[in-house]
Amino acid sequence: MARLAKQIGTFSKAHGGAEGQVAYIGERGARIVLVGEDGGWGDLVATSYEIAQQAVQKSGITVHEDFDGEFAAKVTTGPYEWKRMAGIQLGGPRNG
Repeated sequence: MARLAKQIGTFSKAHGGAEGQVAYIGERGARIVLVGEDGGWGDLVATSYEIAQQAVQKSGITVHEDFDGEFAAKVTTGPYEWKRMAGIQLGGPRNG
């Protein structure tokens, strides 16, 4: 948990601050999605939802219940994201 909190803090420092959201992903644990004040984003995986919650609390970032609305709008996407995640819907090359 301490290592995750440190990684979250490092991300936050590198991006001018950060906010996050914790999502349960089944047996694998929980995903911590991080969004920096500069629009940069990333994620980490914890072995349990409880550990993820403890890590974000220890790091001091703002935590959201859902990844939507104003929080999701803070994410900056670039050509890579458009190609890999939205390309098929927009007539781009197939992923695969």
